[in-house]
Amino acid sequence: MILTEDIKKQAASLSRELVDIRRYLHAHPELSFEEVNTEKYISGLLKSWNVEHQTGIGGHGIVGLIKGKNPDKKVLALRADIDALPIVEQNQVSYKSLNTGVMHACGHDVHTTCLLGTVRILDSLKDSFEGTVKFLFQPAEEKLPGGAIKMIEAGVLENPSPDVMMAQHVYPDLEAGKAGFRPGMYMASSDEINLFVRGKGGHAAMPDKITDTVLAAAEIIVALQKIVSRKAPPAIPTVLSFGKVVADGAHNVIPSEVVIRGTFRTFNEAWRKKAHEFIRETAVLVAKSQGAECEVVIDNGYPFLENNSAVTGIARAAAEEFLGKENVIDLDLRMTAEDFASFAQQVPACFYRLGTANQEKGITAGLHTSGFDVDEKAIETGTGLMTWLSLKQLETL
Repeated sequence: MILTEDIKKQAASLSRELVDIRRYLHAHPELSFEEVNTEKYISGLLKSWNVEHQTGIGGHGIVGLIKGKNPDKKVLALRADIDALPIVEQNQVSYKSLNTGVMHACGHDVHTTCLLGTVRILDSLKDSFEGTVKFLFQPAEEKLPGGAIKMIEAGVLENPSPDVMMAQHVYPDLEAGKAGFRPGMYMASSDEINLFVRGKGGHAAMPDKITDTVLAAAEIIVALQKIVSRKAPPAIPTVLSFGKVVADGAHNVIPSEVVIRGTFRTFNEAWRKKAHEFIRETAVLVAKSQGAECEVVIDNGYPFLENNSAVTGIARAAAEEFLGKENVIDLDLRMTAEDFASFAQQVPACFYRLGTANQEKGITAGLHTSGFDVDEKAIETGTGLMTWLSLKQLETL
């Protein structure tokens, strides 16, 4: 019988090696769809451990199997993302990014390291558990259309098909040594809104002879906010925000085109589709009322992420066994998005959070910031926790 203490000891014995792996990954980040060397590095480690796997899945993805006794009994899939972000790192650490303008500012280096540690431990225990563990190192979580859908198209959810799936994500709002769970709806869908407002540009002192595309763009932005305040069902969280407006004119020049870019997020697929219709209709009509035209391009992003209640319940109970009840929290709903949602739409899944902060050490910077870092003690915790959760999922039919 495998005990929590057995897993903790194994994770502790690997901790120094895992920290070195994380630091290498952190120092050598690669952007979405460009993870050539990251794929080679991960594959090299797996080969050195004699763990069978395939590369080049859905881009630079890696997939492998660890078969325990009675491998057809239950199949569990584990996923970690491997890409980085276009951010200039400000941390002054020995493992600072060597690739200027690219940084693991979302913790994917930690995700990858924890899954590597989990694979190493589970492979050593394969004669002690029943079922199969399918592990996925996924590229391009940070950029549409996303690596998850590319891997799904490549067949990662087949041969064998997973019965359950899990992934963990770093959480700088939570101290290292803790974890968080939420059954049901957890993270929003995410679509990119692109509006191109066009008309006859010209001298700003002659508004009667031109089309004021800037005014039209401003009125479109204001009008679209009413979709959230007046059209969205009150019970469905919804966000429509615009973060970029490009009006390349001058003090006295109205441009012929204004570009508006934003994001739409929600938790219901039917309402999501309807909202897209409202966005298109409103933007076109408001532009027309100002004598302008508006081209609307909506790039569909990730679906909303829903954690299966049964799978998440098993995972949370297992986490309490491993970490202690006082170190397991309930997570709040988030309007941020996550590519893992594409897997969770097809497989009963649990996406949970791993605490990585350390107030005393000043490790508190948020995700997607130039100062993001983690308390590396979280790597040992994350490896042991994912291993223990995997064993508990496999033993539950």
